[in-house]
Amino acid sequence: MICIYRFVRCAALAASAGLLATSAPVLADVGHDQAAAIGAPAKASVATRTVNVTLGDTFYKPEQIQVKAGETVRFVLANTGELLHEFNIGTAAMHAEHRKEMLAMMESGMLTATGLNTDMSQMDHSKMGHSNMAGMPMQHDDPNSVLVEPGKTKELVWKFSRPADLEFACNIPGHSESGMVGDIRFVR
Repeated sequence: MICIYRFVRCAALAASAGLLATSAPVLADVGHDQAAAIGAPAKASVATRTVNVTLGDTFYKPEQIQVKAGETVRFVLANTGELLHEFNIGTAAMHAEHRKEMLAMMESGMLTATGLNTDMSQMDHSKMGHSNMAGMPMQHDDPNSVLVEPGKTKELVWKFSRPADLEFACNIPGHSESGMVGDIRFVR
């Protein structure tokens, strides 16, 4: 756990020192547009089943989730670790883009190792160069993603509209690289 925290901290420090390849502005509003192409948020009342997912500090359990095209799944996400984690449904390209956003959020102080800095989330980060491409203040509000604080449980309900190459990942710096990524497999 301390090793992960140090890795996250070192990654954020390296990025702010220009040691990681990032470009300014690093935020692009990819999540909202692409999320619609992979499915849509839904109400828990229409879910056909519930999948319980444990978020540890270096893993998800289960590591693979099977879904059917057209199925609505209620994910119950329990963070048993000591760090803030994310459950984000998307393609590999979506996750790569979202990791840039999450790094910028860590660098700005909006995200900490254990939670969301609500004082920072109310600020207009566009004046500090921390806005998305549309100039909107930085925030974590993609419909296919949820942040879960240590010891907390949250839900995400998602309708998988059609088969796609999907995965779920924690895009907080260093977390997916430490093993927090899983496969979503479409079955008949």
